[in-house]
Amino acid sequence: MSFSLGAMAQTDDVSPQRKQAIDSLALEKVRDLSKYISIIGDKETAYSEANRVMDRAEELFAPDSEMGVSSLTTEEVEYYKVRKYFERLMALNYDNVKISWYDIHYISDLEKQPDGKYVGVVTVYQRFEGTSDDGLNYKDTTKKDITIYVEKKKTQISGRTIEFWDVMLGDIRVTETSS
Repeated sequence: MSFSLGAMAQTDDVSPQRKQAIDSLALEKVRDLSKYISIIGDKETAYSEANRVMDRAEELFAPDSEMGVSSLTTEEVEYYKVRKYFERLMALNYDNVKISWYDIHYISDLEKQPDGKYVGVVTVYQRFEGTSDDGLNYKDTTKKDITIYVEKKKTQISGRTIEFWDVMLGDIRVTETSS
């Protein structure tokens, strides 16, 4: 992980220990998303289970986030709202779909925004393989940048106000598609 402490250490809001915990939470959420995408895309997954997993996956994202979809057959990248992306993934016309994410790492420091939130970017590589019984076969590797939002929130527990840092995933942009 090549994530600098510089941007966060200059503020009073986040200690280096807290920042490390935030980094870990962000990467954990990205890995959770990777697992959820594999389950949703797997043709062996029951419809009801896929819907349950879509609900969980949606909870990882900030409202109105979009996911990019690319293909080797076109240079255009299409963007869909998160739920629509999952529904399209589930409906792909393959008998077998394998999706794996690897080389997950930060590519930018978390930077404090005027509204007090922090924003950073995590990069992942996605390997997609779709095959069908009639011989249809498609494979690609896509490099994707995921915007990460970190925000201080408050909650009430037993009448006490507790502050905590929450991590939400934002837009996922396609930056490269290869075979």
